[in-house]
Amino acid sequence: MGDIYIRHIELLGFERRFFPSQHYVYMFLVKWSDLSEKLIYRKFSEIYAFHKALKEMFPIESGDIDIKDKILPPLPAPKWFDNQKTTETRQGTLAEYCHSLINLPPKISRCQLLLRFYQVRDEDENPPAPHPYKKNETFLMAKDNSRSNTSEITGPIILQTYRVIADYNKSSKYQLDLKEGEQVDIVEKSTNGWWFCQCESRRGWVPASYLEPLEGPDETEEQEPNYAGELFVTTKAYTAEQDDELTLQEGETIEVIHKLLEGWWVIRQGEQTGHYPSMYLRKSGESRATDTEREFDQRAAPPPRRSTIRNAKSIHNRGRQRISQDTYRRNSRRYLHQRGQREAYRTPANQHQKMYSVQESQANNENDNQNGSTPSLSDQTKALPSVPPRPSKEVILERCTEHTRKKVSIRYSV
Repeated sequence: MGDIYIRHIELLGFERRFFPSQHYVYMFLVKWSDLSEKLIYRKFSEIYAFHKALKEMFPIESGDIDIKDKILPPLPAPKWFDNQKTTETRQGTLAEYCHSLINLPPKISRCQLLLRFYQVRDEDENPPAPHPYKKNETFLMAKDNSRSNTSEITGPIILQTYRVIADYNKSSKYQLDLKEGEQVDIVEKSTNGWWFCQCESRRGWVPASYLEPLEGPDETEEQEPNYAGELFVTTKAYTAEQDDELTLQEGETIEVIHKLLEGWWVIRQGEQTGHYPSMYLRKSGESRATDTEREFDQRAAPPPRRSTIRNAKSIHNRGRQRISQDTYRRNSRRYLHQRGQREAYRTPANQHQKMYSVQESQANNENDNQNGSTPSLSDQTKALPSVPPRPSKEVILERCTEHTRKKVSIRYSV
């Protein structure tokens, strides 16, 4: 195995700390070639000092000798005084700087100076003691704006705090051990049901099913069921372990009717409905998952479901509202029935349109004959059946109602 190097650096946001005095640090998620992911903190003054050292190490690539050879990304000097506004608006430039840095030639992107700077330090794993009266404030930057212009950056996003409902023992080094009653800050919510959390100085992936909001038992971000369904394709086979789950093979097309935050979506195949791990699904028509998602899926199993957690203890009086599979199945069948009726209703209209087209075609053929032109063989081949002749008056009188027959008789007698 070769030397370990950095695959990706993502700027997550920044923290405002109050001990020993107020200052700001940027949060980076560093992804290494051995598939490990580390969360580190750096002051901007440290980043700029590293940038200057990198320029001294590579004077040609920094443009000091010839500006035409410059490939090192620029980085503005720090201000005399950093406040929240300057720290926030600098995020776009800093995210672009990190992205450009990793895409430089290996002699720069894999040099020891760069690797040492982004390695985990003791203070990253054990941050300084918090202020006795003020809690550190964390601000996340929206993903869509992480590499955009600073003028397009939205306001900061405060991390959400959740409570752990039961003890959880991690199954890999990328996860986090939890104890019932602990509170964690959510750094990232993944659709596969694994959330990246921070608990004091510890960080790692946690199943969303082990967490509950502090405000109430129900998730405000939970979507409503969509019985129209979205087409997805299974990327991995799964054998059902619970009665309300479905067993599917790889490559099957299904419809997703409810996307749940815990990572187990409700799907429909025919008239059957059931839960299926979302990490084994890919939207129909889209390309395969990104390298990062694929690497995570390879080393992680589907998160446990809330219904399988034993000794779960909530601080809320009422439980989380859940929809039963009977309700999903009943509403799904009702929707499919209504959709079938709508499609059947459209069919007579299509037939009427075809009949109109036949009559128009016959009229055109008659005009062609009157003009002396003979329709081509292909037109004759494509000709549709003619309209049946109008029935006689006697046949109409036999088929109409007694009321209509009397009106017709009065009209003819007059």
